[in-house]
Amino acid sequence: QVRLAESGGRLVQAGGSLRLSCAASESIFTMNRMAWYRQAPGKERELVATIRALTTTYVASVKGRFTIFRDDAKNMVHLLMNSLKPEDTAVYYCNAVRFTSDRTENYWGQGTQVTVSS
Repeated sequence: QVRLAESGGRLVQAGGSLRLSCAASESIFTMNRMAWYRQAPGKERELVATIRALTTTYVASVKGRFTIFRDDAKNMVHLLMNSLKPEDTAVYYCNAVRFTSDRTENYWGQGTQVTVSS
């Protein structure tokens, strides 16, 4: 069982920056994909960014503002968020997916709250 722990969420003013971090209990090198999701009040959970090896993808609303990157030596994945907007307010979740021969393992952290004030 892989444990993921997010940190870095807080209240920030619009236009500001934050770096979220996700610490994994085991090597992320074994994961097929790491990702950040977010869920705003009353909305469904949304995929924000993914990283597979060094390939990254982003939802359109954060492209050019957010950057996902990994530190395999520390088993961590980060999300650097710049030019934050009030609509970025949400609980942000770290996700890890690993494919084995007979199943897909899907792990989640507890989330970290990001609040962007206007």
